[in-house]
Formats: sequence, C-alpha cells, structure tokens
Amino acid sequence: MDAIIYNNKGEETGKKAKLSKEVFGIEPNEHAIYLDVKQFLAANRQGTHKSKERAEISGSTRKIKRQKGTGTARAGSIKSPVFRGGGRVFGPQPRDYDFKLNKKLKKLARKSAFSVKANEGQITVVEKFDFDAPKTKSFSNFLNNFEALNKKSILVLDEENKNLYLSSRNLQGVKTVTVSELNTYDLMRASKVFITDSVIGKIEEILK
Repeated sequence: MDAIIYNNKGEETGKKAKLSKEVFGIEPNEHAIYLDVKQFLAANRQGTHKSKERAEISGSTRKIKRQKGTGTARAGSIKSPVFRGGGRVFGPQPRDYDFKLNKKLKKLARKSAFSVKANEGQITVVEKFDFDAPKTKSFSNFLNNFEALNKKSILVLDEENKNLYLSSRNLQGVKTVTVSELNTYDLMRASKVFITDSVIGKIEEILK
C-alpha cells in the first residue's frame, strides 16, 4: 500500500510511503477492537466508590428495645441497615476494574483499528515537522490545512515533542501521542489520524 506524504501545509511532497498490508490492510477483527477498548476504559476507572457498612457507622451499640413484647420486629442495633442512618448492605467497595488481555489480541486490535482507518481514508502521512515555539494557532493552521479543524484528531510521533504537545493540548478533541502511548481507543475515536513518515517503521515493527 502506498500513501502520499504531505508537508504540514497540506501540500504533496512528491514522495510516497509504503504501508504494510500486515498492519494497515488486514481484515478488521471487530471483537478484538471491542475488547481492547473495553479494557482501556476499565483500566481508567477510578474505582474509589465506597459506602459504609454497619460495622463502620458511628452510633451506640446498646440494644435499642427489648426483644419481645413490643409488637414489632426485634432490633439489636441502631446501626442496622433497616433504620435510617444505618449501614448499607453489600454497598460498593473500592476495586480495580482492570482485566488482562493477551498481547497478541491487543496487537490484533491495533492492527484492526489502523486497517479500519486506512479503509475509510482517515490516515494521513505527513513529513516530520516541528514549531519554533509552542503556539496553538500554529497547530490550528496545521489542522485547517487538512480540513481537520474542530474534528477529533490524533497525531502519532516517533518521539516526544514538547512544542507540538503544548501547541495541541488546548484544542478540544486533539491529541498528540508517541508510538508507545498509542492505543486502540484513541485511534477509533479519531476522525483523522496523522502519522509522520518516520514513525511508520516503528508502528510496523511493534505490531508485526
């Protein structure tokens, strides 16, 4: 698969990049994508929810009324869940929602996501570029050159670039990541995926 390489002004450079069919041209596995996205979202849940059970409620431990002869049900503690202000039965407790996925399945999910985006024409290869200083307007102009302004976009770099990161972070729906930070969720939610020509080899090396 050949892809045209553009500069950051949206102009063709006359060069082409080869995209491996093993990464960008496979039959997408939708279930693998679903599982990887589900695992990513689950891992990002805080899981800090907590309610107090009867042993954790402040209150007297004395028996509040006699056992028999009251005409009502027996009660041994004001902290019982049947009373207002009592402890909660089987309430939520802090927990970790993350679950394990095999490495091969996660690779398949990412290859499937790249293939989906390639089939839909949402992958754009650009020359490696940088800004002289962090400036949101510069990144806005870059997106505007590709008609991607105000759209969910992701720029995949081969290494961290502080100027590009700082220039993009104030734009809603825009994300700048390195290859190691790339995940299926970000790929699938983006309507435009920008990858630099220098990062293609690393992506294929990781996912093959």
